[in-house]
Amino acid sequence: MPKDHPAGAGSGQLSGLKVVEFAHVVAGPLAGSMLADQGADVVHVEPPGTGDAARSMGPRREGVPLWFKVAGRNKRSVTLDLRQDQGRELAHRLVAWADVVIVTFRPGRLREWGLDWEGVHRLNPKAVMLQISGYGATSSQADQPGFGKMGEARSGVVHLTGFPDGPPVHTGFSHGDAVNGLMGAYAVLAALHRKANDPGFDGEWIDLALFEPLFRLVEWQVIVHDQLGTVPQRSGNQLAIAPAAVINTYRSMDGQWITVTSATLRSVLNVVRLLGLPEEEFATVEQQQAGRGRLDDALRAWVSERPTAVCLEEFERCEVVASRVFDAADIAQDPVYAEREDIVTVDDPQLGPVRMQAVIPHFRQQPGKVWRTGPDLGQDNRLVYQQWLGLDDERLAELEQQGVV
Repeated sequence: MPKDHPAGAGSGQLSGLKVVEFAHVVAGPLAGSMLADQGADVVHVEPPGTGDAARSMGPRREGVPLWFKVAGRNKRSVTLDLRQDQGRELAHRLVAWADVVIVTFRPGRLREWGLDWEGVHRLNPKAVMLQISGYGATSSQADQPGFGKMGEARSGVVHLTGFPDGPPVHTGFSHGDAVNGLMGAYAVLAALHRKANDPGFDGEWIDLALFEPLFRLVEWQVIVHDQLGTVPQRSGNQLAIAPAAVINTYRSMDGQWITVTSATLRSVLNVVRLLGLPEEEFATVEQQQAGRGRLDDALRAWVSERPTAVCLEEFERCEVVASRVFDAADIAQDPVYAEREDIVTVDDPQLGPVRMQAVIPHFRQQPGKVWRTGPDLGQDNRLVYQQWLGLDDERLAELEQQGVV
């Protein structure tokens, strides 16, 4: 394990794993965050002076950006000018040091800097490289820029989201980028498993296009189009291909929204009994599907006539799965989130104590830990370049003077 780990750093399933990120904004850095949360040593490489554009994203408190405090947590920040020869030389040393290399620059730029697959593999034949780009490194549009919303639009998800009489709707966060981060972290771990079990392991190149993870997760859209010749359409909260006859959101008498889902024959019958409808008319899956509209109208009326608390009590009594639709304030106050220890408080040098998501998923035997918020730009230059890469004081001072770091 590298030196100079504060208490809590390097704890978790991936303690000792070395990762370098030549990746900015959301998708690639989120993949690194998933690894860092489980104890990997993640070095986030940023341009001197300006840093990652993510540092300026989102709301601020007293001039301090909040988003990066979470996005950059548990990582090391170093500055490096990849446009300079000496900067690329240091980048190559980081590649040789690392077990995992994460890149999100356009393929042409990566080739120019020697950080494409061929360059990384030459520098470190055992490295696992995760490359995330707009259209994938092998497509005719490989060098076109891309952001997560483009990936969402191309995946089919946006077309399916919204109401039939309304426009397609993006979800209210960086959905495409976030799912790429998760898929990327999963793929890295799959490659590392093979590395650990294959004596002939010759590195691995993971090539993700921004639209592909969400496209993969909408499992039924391609086969439905292929076999039935139909294009699934927007269906509001009922879903284009619903798992069962009851799935929607309903507004209670006190104006709150409740989501209700019944995805099995038995659970739909629980709703039928609650509403006082004839059970024999909903005894089979085919009858339930045929009666979806009737069930939806009856449930909407039933919820609208009762306060939220009464609805939820009745749903629980009848074993009908339901929940109030939560906002951030609800999450912060919810006892189940507290019991799960899903929100932690972390000390930040600028903001003081801040609350954020805990390390998820929970590992009960060897858990990860949030040991720092997003670091200052270049905060770890001395640690990484001197202690981990072996530069002496004179050489680091020279590189700083030249603007390389």
